Amino acid sequence: MMRSLWLAALLAVTTCAHAAEPVKQPGIGETPPPIGLKDREGNTIDLAALQGKVVVVTFWASWCGPCRRELPMLGRVQEIVGREHLEVIAVNFKEPRRDFNAVIRANKGLKVTYVHDERGVVSDRYGVTALPNMFIIGQDGVIAQTHRGYSEDVLQSFTQELLDLLPEEALQREVEKPAAQG
Repeated sequence: MMRSLWLAALLAVTTCAHAAEPVKQPGIGETPPPIGLKDREGNTIDLAALQGKVVVVTFWASWCGPCRRELPMLGRVQEIVGREHLEVIAVNFKEPRRDFNAVIRANKGLKVTYVHDERGVVSDRYGVTALPNMFIIGQDGVIAQTHRGYSEDVLQSFTQELLDLLPEEALQREVEKPAAQG
């Protein structure tokens, strides 16, 4: 009797430990998991509807210094390339809405699509355990590159990867310059 209780307890612990294993991150050549959450305007993010564009999905948090440096860079890239060819989706990583909103207020004017993932539904689907964590999805809807962390090396490789994925007409786009104040 005691042996069967011990065995049942061991099986229960083993099953729970197995269920708690993190999801493996999707890799290059794989179809990314759906996002399915709403952006700040109330639009549901549907990656399938974005096929034909290059999509950057990055996971960030307010407490992550490298993330706070990455967001303005991604916002500038979005502005330069435009939404016709590129969509940058910045998914907040398991934070209360007030922290999410504080970062958005601090980065007012960034042209990225913000998504609040307070419960971590999307970040769990993507197996995110470290930040920043970026997935670059090609026009075919398949993951072309992934990056964890933020450094000069990551920035350089990211830039080249985007150039390689974007169509020529996206690289010829002229960006509006702010009007001179006087």
